[in-house]
Amino acid sequence: MPHYVVSYVGDVLNEVQKSLKGSKILVLGIAYKPDTNDIRESPALEVIRLLQAKGSEVFFHDPFITEVDVPGLRYTDLTERMLNWADCVVITTNHSVYDYRWIVGQAKLVVDTRNATRDVKKDREKIHKL
Repeated sequence: MPHYVVSYVGDVLNEVQKSLKGSKILVLGIAYKPDTNDIRESPALEVIRLLQAKGSEVFFHDPFITEVDVPGLRYTDLTERMLNWADCVVITTNHSVYDYRWIVGQAKLVVDTRNATRDVKKDREKIHKL
């Protein structure tokens, strides 16, 4: 699945004349499952490594995890500024504490791998689901 996610993110970015190389990606949720701090076997970590290998600048936010052992990966606060900065936001864990309406409203593009944005009605054109 991680390879498919990265390929799909690349396709979504291509639609707006951007490539993975040089793009700024914000990954939301790196825990293995929602509302935990367990990163064992988390597919998000492989997605991040693959995005980095393609030349993307990757940051992450997870309300339960602030540090991971992935070279070059940095934690960030989830702010309007950060969401505006990112070329693409990738939701890899659907934590219940995230305000998905607000996230979509601030983001340029959202790749939702967990159907977390299913109840978001506004700005649907920004959302790309697997």
